[in-house]
Amino acid sequence: MPRTLEQWFAHQGQLHPKTIDLGLTRVRLVLERLEWRQPSVPVVTVAGTNGKGSVTAYCAEILAAAGHRVGTFTSPHLRDYRERIRVHDRLVTTDELLWAFERIETAREGVGSDAVSLTFFEYNALAAFLIFEAARLDAWVLEVGLGGRLDAVNVVDATVAVVVSIGLDHQEFLGETRDAIAREKAGIFRKGRVAVLGSRGMPPALLDAAVALGAAPKRLGVEFDYTREASGWSYGGRRWHLPGLPSPALLGDTQFDNAATALAALEEFDTRLSVSAAAVAQGLTSVRLVGRFQLIVPGGGKPSWILDVAHNADAARALAQNLRALPIGGRTLAVCGILADKDAAAIAAEVGACFDAWWLGSIEGVRGMSGVVLKDRIAGQVNGPLSVAGDIAAACAAACGAARSGDRIVVFGSFHTVGPALDWLESQRLLPPTSRYTDTPRKF
Repeated sequence: MPRTLEQWFAHQGQLHPKTIDLGLTRVRLVLERLEWRQPSVPVVTVAGTNGKGSVTAYCAEILAAAGHRVGTFTSPHLRDYRERIRVHDRLVTTDELLWAFERIETAREGVGSDAVSLTFFEYNALAAFLIFEAARLDAWVLEVGLGGRLDAVNVVDATVAVVVSIGLDHQEFLGETRDAIAREKAGIFRKGRVAVLGSRGMPPALLDAAVALGAAPKRLGVEFDYTREASGWSYGGRRWHLPGLPSPALLGDTQFDNAATALAALEEFDTRLSVSAAAVAQGLTSVRLVGRFQLIVPGGGKPSWILDVAHNADAARALAQNLRALPIGGRTLAVCGILADKDAAAIAAEVGACFDAWWLGSIEGVRGMSGVVLKDRIAGQVNGPLSVAGDIAAACAAACGAARSGDRIVVFGSFHTVGPALDWLESQRLLPPTSRYTDTPRKF
């Protein structure tokens, strides 16, 4: 049996013939062998094409501000696997992971020829469930990895299930239309339980699926809503009416939708977990999330940086809106890397007019794409010259070298782009001090 985390990750990466193989059968079988039971504490499960990381962070931060111990599961990680599993106010420890992996491996192997083949993500989700169970937490917040209906997270019956948004991404797994994708994501809803729909203008198939499943739909703009005001905003839902809330710490207009969606989920816990208006306000202002329009201002005449994991057309459109809402006196320079299975042309079309010059970095790995290929895919969709760098770090260095005082550099396109950019920024001592949701420890 592996002994170190590096050995475990290598082992998990070669267990299953496919990197992504949606389905619940394998996970359920291992959980049965572990004699695992559904959590006895409230659980919110969050799905969505975009915004699910933000909603997850708001839920966890507000519950923590109210004094509740929360387990948070997210994916993928940027720099360190431990980012995926948080036990209240800390990252999961190495010892906790090793303990969980050993239990999963024993159950997975079974007896004789009964071994179960797990994907890397399934192993990850199972470890989170075991660690949360052992930690005796007050609530779990689970972010779906891909889709919903057949994602490993969906073995947990959520107290409240959230679909933040529906857009075109991962069509090879979820379907070619927004309606098809909506039906897949609706699979996290449960009969008799609340289903939060966190965007206006959702495809009708999402509501139809919620009703067909017997869930209780709760829609932004219908069963809950918010009003923006000069000094903040107010929330109104089924249970909570919260005037005078501070603006969310995460930047961008869409964060009001995301924060309201988190409140719509949390107010359903009200009879089991108390959350005061003061805790809501504290959570909204203390939340941090790496790579979601994350602004870094080093000072000293150096360019500012914005990091955003936007990796589909809808997210790129939101990025463009946020950039236009935050004008500067200087130029805006792009550092971009995109995976090969993404629609790079559609992403570039949404943000192409925002940048004065581009540096394209290569992403390694099975799904990676070189800067040369990326240049060919987005040529004609963007303004300014396109330069190719060997990798993301080299692209960051080149953009920084070309920047003048008053310029800003925007790093975007993938988690696999923002992660290496964070490494480079840290090596240049350009990162600010870390905190609860911005800590990005070194890789193992």
